[in-house]
Amino acid sequence: MLILWALPLGIAAGLLLGGATERLSTLRFRWPWLAIAGLLVQVVLFTDAGFAAVGAAAPAIYVASTAAVLVAVLRNLGLAGMALVALGAASNLAAILANGGSMPADPGALATAGLDPGSHTNSVVLADPALRILTDVLAVPAWVPFANVFSVGDVLIAIGIAIALAWTMRRDPDRARPASD
Repeated sequence: MLILWALPLGIAAGLLLGGATERLSTLRFRWPWLAIAGLLVQVVLFTDAGFAAVGAAAPAIYVASTAAVLVAVLRNLGLAGMALVALGAASNLAAILANGGSMPADPGALATAGLDPGSHTNSVVLADPALRILTDVLAVPAWVPFANVFSVGDVLIAIGIAIALAWTMRRDPDRARPASD
């Protein structure tokens, strides 16, 4: 959900820096279908119905969908901000892999966000998670719209997305663009 904050912040930064929203149409993200597919799989997976449908395969599907998004991001490293997005996505993938296909969440962070630790989301409470520093240890408070828990990786992803938007809004549209696939 932190990505939802990155979008308006990136656009606001782009406008404050003298950019134009029209330039967002010049952004050429390669393999968008892979990133969108990976994210859509996660949206479905983290519903009660989606989780029930896949059962024990959920951790493997989560890892595969996260890896798919990372591959799409790596394909776009030439875009401003994508190195941060890649670092964040790799951090999240490392935490998920180290914890058996689940992203651990700190119980205190869940409480701050007003989330029930027993509800099914992409975050689970583990007694002693591996790579704790990379797990969902941060929280947007419950009184803020889209309150949720998040990781350092999520912060890097959000900053990278905001940079990509602001940079695209500011750049000269006549400059060379990466070739699209």
